[in-house]
Amino acid sequence: MANSILIKNGTIVTMDEKNSIVSGDVLIRDGRIAEIGESVGTDADETIDASNCAVLPGFVQTHIHLCQTLFRGTADDLSLIDWLKKRVWPMEAAHTPSSLRLSAQLGIAELIKGGTTCALTMETVRHTEEVLKVIEENGFRATVGKCMMDKGDEVPPQLHEQTRASIDESVALIKKWHGEAGGRIRCCFAPRFAVSCTRELLQEVSELSRQHGVSIHTHASENQTECEIVEQESGQRNIAYLASLGISGPHVVLAHCIHLDDDEMKSLARTKTNVAHCPSSNLKLGSGIARIAEMLEQGISVSLGADGAPCNNRLDMFTEMRTAALLQKALNGPEVLPAARALRMATVDGARALGLEKEIGSIEPGKRADVAVVDLNRTHSSPRSDVVSALVYSAQASDVRTTIIDGRVVMRDRELLTLNEQNVIDEANREALALAKRAQIPV
Repeated sequence: MANSILIKNGTIVTMDEKNSIVSGDVLIRDGRIAEIGESVGTDADETIDASNCAVLPGFVQTHIHLCQTLFRGTADDLSLIDWLKKRVWPMEAAHTPSSLRLSAQLGIAELIKGGTTCALTMETVRHTEEVLKVIEENGFRATVGKCMMDKGDEVPPQLHEQTRASIDESVALIKKWHGEAGGRIRCCFAPRFAVSCTRELLQEVSELSRQHGVSIHTHASENQTECEIVEQESGQRNIAYLASLGISGPHVVLAHCIHLDDDEMKSLARTKTNVAHCPSSNLKLGSGIARIAEMLEQGISVSLGADGAPCNNRLDMFTEMRTAALLQKALNGPEVLPAARALRMATVDGARALGLEKEIGSIEPGKRADVAVVDLNRTHSSPRSDVVSALVYSAQASDVRTTIIDGRVVMRDRELLTLNEQNVIDEANREALALAKRAQIPV
């Protein structure tokens, strides 16, 4: 690993507070951004020519399921509850340590190739340590939570936990892994959603998250049926119910938040609770369109995630930025959610949602060097009168040339350096077939 890297001749989209754009160089030293300028005249262990490229902070996705990457294409064209009960839960229950490992490797390979350098990921109930090992080995940055499920109808036995066992296993993973790999690996509590968790589990998770100084990552108000179930069982709207148990605040990330009333919106703003917006997943599952423009107007923290491979089916932040912006324009007018705002949601706002805004999310001296170099010298992104517009509306994941995480080049000229891409694809295909057979899912 090079101690210093000089990225030369790029268009540096810093994502600092002023949205500064600098034509020139970025010097990385000992894993951090050391200098930015028109010409950084210094020798480095490695030099990367970024001519005709944008240099930007790596994307931060705030809602991913690495455990589901092997399920891609096997759960299409279903509504959320059927999607869970007929496909995703049976396949999660059929995971082995080996299949989960391959699922994580395939997901991380796709994320790195698309310029994502950090993700908040909810795993399945079992074998979460395999995912943590893969992240450690392959140089990715992630906050990882073991899925928690201690109630629910039609839940496979392998996913149905006892409350105490679920909490104890989550705490053990946090104690062992949180802060490992020089801080690249962080852990969180990940109760699946209110429908799958008892009141007792959610209350204790709320208390323990503060005690251990970690995040809570859960789904909320993604689907009308989900909201109806929560209201029938608790007598409260979903967001209000979670907040009453302490599941709110700057350390909480709620995925989706589509079906909210005005009081719930105000609650999110008042408590500074983070929303992870997953526009492609919401469209594909027919869940609805979140009121993102209104959330942003009210000061709610909104970031982006692809969700899992069986409900997207890509893990591509370029798609999510573009889709998020276009959806809000269709609803609220063309001036809403401009390109620069969408790019902030994909970078520094995601970092803030994870409590990492002082470390990643922008290219500024002293921050960790999580960087993507994106080739804009392509037919679909030319001419590029505005680099931010090109990144949000024109660029594609395949345009990412180089990805750097924590000052380490993990992809150079489209070649993955910490994973053998073809081996991962071949093994993942074999493992996916075996997993579907165990789960009795037609493929």
